[in-house]
Amino acid sequence: METTLNPPVDKRWNIATGLALFTVVYNIGEGLVSLYFGAQDEALTLAGFGADSFIEVISGLGILAMIARLRRFGNKDRGRFEKLALQITGVCLYVLVAGLMIGAGVSIWENQKPETTVAGIVVSLLSIAIMRVLARWKIRTGEQLSSASIITDGKCTMVCVYMSVVLLASSVLYELLHLPYIDAAGMLGLAWFSFKEGQESFEKSNDVAACCGHC
Repeated sequence: METTLNPPVDKRWNIATGLALFTVVYNIGEGLVSLYFGAQDEALTLAGFGADSFIEVISGLGILAMIARLRRFGNKDRGRFEKLALQITGVCLYVLVAGLMIGAGVSIWENQKPETTVAGIVVSLLSIAIMRVLARWKIRTGEQLSSASIITDGKCTMVCVYMSVVLLASSVLYELLHLPYIDAAGMLGLAWFSFKEGQESFEKSNDVAACCGHC
């Protein structure tokens, strides 16, 4: 009798596909909403969070492309393809880091203040609730499939939870206390997590390459 804790390999790939599809659809919606309200309310941390949502979209599309390729060609050159997916995610995250740091610098220089951060509070609470479950599911599925890119994608999603906490904290503090430069501080917090996430992507890509070299 099959156990639901250890589904057949085909079912695991179906689960991975579903998780990646949900990641893409959800983050497109989250990104558009965050960028819209971030621009409208001049809430730069929310806008930066929206930009990170599209990095999640790229990561999810990379997983979908990898799964499609594996189903068509099997494990042939799997390591090389996983390495490429990880490197693309890493580059996008480093670009985001640069953008967030520049945005924070401009915010401090111009003493920019959001009109309101209510949208940031709503978006961050919703993201924390959904991303925690999604991240754990991705990591478990990636471990079952021995896929470094799926595991990293799951950890990327978990970092989004931490970034949501940063967004929530900066939004609440500003809404209640109107602390100066809190929006810029929130952007720097997002930049830090994005940097660590990009660093891990490149480290994982090197691990995949090393593993392939010994196969």
